[in-house]
Amino acid sequence: MIAIVDYGVGNVKAFANVYNRLNIECCLATRPEDFKSATKIILPGVGAFDHAMSLLLESGMREVLDDLVLNRSMPVLGICVGMQLMAASSEEGSMAGLNWIPGKVREFNFTDSVDFKELPLPHMGWNTLTIDTGSSLFAGVSDIPRCYFLHSYYFECDNPSDAIATADYGQSFCVAINRNNVYGIQCHPEKSHQHGVTILKNFAQI
Repeated sequence: MIAIVDYGVGNVKAFANVYNRLNIECCLATRPEDFKSATKIILPGVGAFDHAMSLLLESGMREVLDDLVLNRSMPVLGICVGMQLMAASSEEGSMAGLNWIPGKVREFNFTDSVDFKELPLPHMGWNTLTIDTGSSLFAGVSDIPRCYFLHSYYFECDNPSDAIATADYGQSFCVAINRNNVYGIQCHPEKSHQHGVTILKNFAQI
């Protein structure tokens, strides 16, 4: 059972629709009791870091998530801001993150670049990923998949080996992370057609 964390941000129904089409059991989790049958967790998110973190804390699910992820090693996939919440902190706000993978969320800054200072933010639309083909999250995905993005901040890992995919937007930046049972991806697999469906299916099989 994949528990999709529904704390007020993120298109949770889009993930549920993908898994329903794949005949993979899932549920929307809005309270701690909803994780009783969970074997995996999807942590989505959109919008500002502090707003998302505040809603997650207000939901009362932070403690059970920490227990399942850190103590029971349950696989979790953070998506977009859900991935960013896994960092220790973010330049976008002042609140502490979940700190499940050591790192900080950085803002794209092109002001000192002659070549890229005109790049618009947010980074929105389709972009090509350079993936670690040995990662189970990308099994069966082409070597250069294109996925959909909408963000102005990116995850900078303290340990570069925790990054399992990158993309370029004025600079190379981390797109996907993995340490032990913790996974994250910055793009939106629920909007990335077959590549995204494959990524979500792969996570269900981890």
